[in-house]
Amino acid sequence: MSEAALDTVEETKPSASKISYPEIIGNGLWKQNPGLVQLLGLCPTLAMTVSLVNGFSLGLMTALVMAASNASVAPIRQWVPTEIRIPVFILIIAALVTIIDLSMHAYLQSLHAVLGIFIPLIVTNCIVLARVEAFAAKNPVAPSALDGFMMGFGLALVLAVLGGIREILGKGTLFSGIDLVFGPSAKAMVLNIIPDYHGFLLAILPPGAFIGLACLIAYRNWVEQRKSARLANANPALVH
Repeated sequence: MSEAALDTVEETKPSASKISYPEIIGNGLWKQNPGLVQLLGLCPTLAMTVSLVNGFSLGLMTALVMAASNASVAPIRQWVPTEIRIPVFILIIAALVTIIDLSMHAYLQSLHAVLGIFIPLIVTNCIVLARVEAFAAKNPVAPSALDGFMMGFGLALVLAVLGGIREILGKGTLFSGIDLVFGPSAKAMVLNIIPDYHGFLLAILPPGAFIGLACLIAYRNWVEQRKSARLANANPALVH
């Protein structure tokens, strides 16, 4: 990941002396959401959101890796020389992703087969290294772990919503593939939202992912604009 890309995330880092846990949660879920604001991790966002289960599963794995990476880097940050910090951080992330990958292969083989190469590719996900560099390398363990998890969970929610929308429009179902996580008995949990639906191919193709993500970004921007307008009307002095 380039230094320029890391610098863009630097602006989102709270001061170490003024760490606010509610602010960390709010940044991860909404204000600095990786999928809707920072637009990081677009590869899994566009590729693995053909269903809610696939999208959320990969997002949750990313959140666990980010939390563990931040928690691992924070205690050793003062001992890592600046010149080699990026290779050291990548090595830590790669080790944690390998643990996740092997664990899923052992206990969730079916889901692991569906997610495939995108689990090892978490190592190269921009958001993981960005949060390690911008937050964990400058803050204590507890807030760093929370920051990593909430940023990853915020991305997981975007993947879940986008995957749910594409699944409904493309297949007319919801929770398709949940048996990959909970076993064959979970097939009864699949919801047929649109009975006798013949599908909408565009929704489950890559262009559908771009269109769906654009709609989510537009919705978030609309909500923020309405919020700003209400604040401006309530406090006209803020406009000036």
